[in-house]
Amino acid sequence: MTSAAEQRAPAGEPAAGSGQPAAVNGARRPVPPAPLVWPGAATPLGARFRTGPDGVAGTNFALWAAGAEAVRVCLFDEAGRETRIPLTELTHEIWHGFVPGVMPGQRYGYRVDGRWDPWTGARWNPAKLLLDPYARAVDGEFALPPEVYGHVRDWPDQSVADTVRDERDSAPYVPKGVVVHDDDDWSDDRRPKTPWSDSVIYELHVRGFTKRHPGIPEELRGTYAGLAHPAAIEHLVKLGVTAVELLPVHQFAHEDHLLRRGLTNYWGYNSIGYFAPHAGYAASGTTGQQVGEFKRMVRALHAAGIEVILDVVYNHTAEAGELGPTLSLKGIDNRGYYRLQDDARRYADYTGCGNTLHVVQPQVLRLITDSLRYWVTEMGVDGFRFDLAAALARSMHDVDMLSPFLAVIAQDPVLRRVKLIAEPWDIGSGGYQVGAFPPLWTEWNDRYRGAVRDFWRGALPDVREMGYRLSGSSDLYAWGGRRPYASVNFVTAHDGFTLRDLVSYETKHNEANGEDNRDGTDDNRSWNCGAEGETDDEEVRALRRRQLRNLLTTLLLSTGVPMLVAGDEFGRTQRGNNNAYCQDNEIGWVDWSLLEEPGWRALSELTARLVALRHRHPVLRRRAFFSGRAQTVDGLRDLAWFTARGTEMTEGDWYAPAGTLGMYLSGRDIPGRDERGAPVVDDSFLAVLHAGGRPAGFVLPGPPWAERYEVVVDTSAEEQAGAPGTVHRAGARITVPERTVLLLRVA
Repeated sequence: MTSAAEQRAPAGEPAAGSGQPAAVNGARRPVPPAPLVWPGAATPLGARFRTGPDGVAGTNFALWAAGAEAVRVCLFDEAGRETRIPLTELTHEIWHGFVPGVMPGQRYGYRVDGRWDPWTGARWNPAKLLLDPYARAVDGEFALPPEVYGHVRDWPDQSVADTVRDERDSAPYVPKGVVVHDDDDWSDDRRPKTPWSDSVIYELHVRGFTKRHPGIPEELRGTYAGLAHPAAIEHLVKLGVTAVELLPVHQFAHEDHLLRRGLTNYWGYNSIGYFAPHAGYAASGTTGQQVGEFKRMVRALHAAGIEVILDVVYNHTAEAGELGPTLSLKGIDNRGYYRLQDDARRYADYTGCGNTLHVVQPQVLRLITDSLRYWVTEMGVDGFRFDLAAALARSMHDVDMLSPFLAVIAQDPVLRRVKLIAEPWDIGSGGYQVGAFPPLWTEWNDRYRGAVRDFWRGALPDVREMGYRLSGSSDLYAWGGRRPYASVNFVTAHDGFTLRDLVSYETKHNEANGEDNRDGTDDNRSWNCGAEGETDDEEVRALRRRQLRNLLTTLLLSTGVPMLVAGDEFGRTQRGNNNAYCQDNEIGWVDWSLLEEPGWRALSELTARLVALRHRHPVLRRRAFFSGRAQTVDGLRDLAWFTARGTEMTEGDWYAPAGTLGMYLSGRDIPGRDERGAPVVDDSFLAVLHAGGRPAGFVLPGPPWAERYEVVVDTSAEEQAGAPGTVHRAGARITVPERTVLLLRVA
């Protein structure tokens, strides 16, 4: 194997492709051998293929590196030989140049020179090849040998190791950016533009959702093309979801501690390329083909009426802290991109991942917003879920809802029109911000998750919390013009137990992660129904399936935006692992064979039926909060709560221990009008939730609430009969089976 020095082209050697004919507007003309690099332009940032002076085709390179002393763009041929080209033009802290003859598919990186002074946060090291932050495709895998670190990783005194510069060349060990030509205008695409109030979100992992799907050709499993396959889309359409929320698809890297244990970062919350679709999910190739494959996936989902929301990680990068690798931003301008402590050797860490992007800095804001706009305008996505969004909302230290990031998003003509979901917390002081994000944003509502889990395991001291969560969480969101759909309701997410594991395990079982079961939360709020883990006890198994029906029914009847997790609708298990972030295997993948079992197939059918019920009835997806006041002379209110005695709940009832709750939703008093200006009128419903372990009597409210009731959903039954169901007269005392949800339509 040749050394890095032998692989490097001598100074002054023509750029890759230089001197070869270039295609320009269908004609071919020779590219002059000189100048090697022309001034080019400072915008747009990144590597952009275009036609330059005299109609010559080439690529414009532009990199923001404010404190750097020199920048070279490095081109790599198929054999890995490197050509270094200095960028000598500097405009507004952006180094730039146009290189004739550099065509799409060209692999490249940067070397940036400057001071090495870690005590002041300066970590420039030209021996390290750096990924362009604006690279739109990435070729190659990130490994983490010592050469990839800017400091001497194996220095004997680890307390000062990060201060000793490593002079070894990292180019042979790091992926390269790829020049991409984008001429797609999306004229044939039709975005679904589903209103928030009508949305049902389905969180999935591109690889995990498709890896074991029997209807997807084997060569497409685990890829964007696999998710675009009709077999995958058929399930989503049958289920009735309106949007998929994809776990991170930005190019990401794996942490060293995982690689040393033979594992990888399966979830992908370790981004390093904010413009590049992760190459590992591409079936068609990694030298630019992944971009087109991702776009075709988005088009296929749009054609099925399904929006695409990306889970994005702009709070930190894969470069970790001072002992982490030098892959991109750390070597371009460490002080400009990252939040540093007063001791500038150290990084401020509000994320638990070693570093935090310094979003107050204009260039970091530009990087993030340029990336977001790119994914909307050029890749076709419909929205974003922001991981640890509180870290992005911090000004200098504290979370600030008037922060530059939130202000920029609010006024951006592209971004303010797409779906924006905050994970409203980080791990720093004051980081828990559920209910605090401004209008325009929706939030993951973990208080919903906690209340619903506790209710169905019998751990709520009273029903106050449950009442708020079922009716849209007005205590959190009824301010500043926010609506019930500001609450993204969820019982499970990628992080934590699956729904089946929630009713099968009381403690986490993360031994496969290799961290002695220390990782993952201990606050699971789960109940194993009488046996830990899988069991042959049919009574326990039947109870677990009933609890799953209860949890899914509660979720899909609640006001707000429901979020399902891929496979929960048919009993996916992670074998008790509540932190499967590093399990790129059967633990983390969806097991489609479960649909062959009658019990799990029935659960999937119930889920689809509940989603369809929600779509048909606007009273279940309100666009405004309930008033709880009588709107008509007969005293009927838009929302009423009942005890098992059939009487309206008093203040004392809300504070009393109870496992049974009746919720009446009036279809006569739905705020707003339809598209033609007519009032919105719907059926009225009574939902009875009974979490007790024994059957209970419940008196059905009489006039003016109803004259009779028709059973629509009864979760005590494994198989749900189609409507019309059993009819009860108002005022009758019915028996509600143990641990059951009854949904009754007012006749």
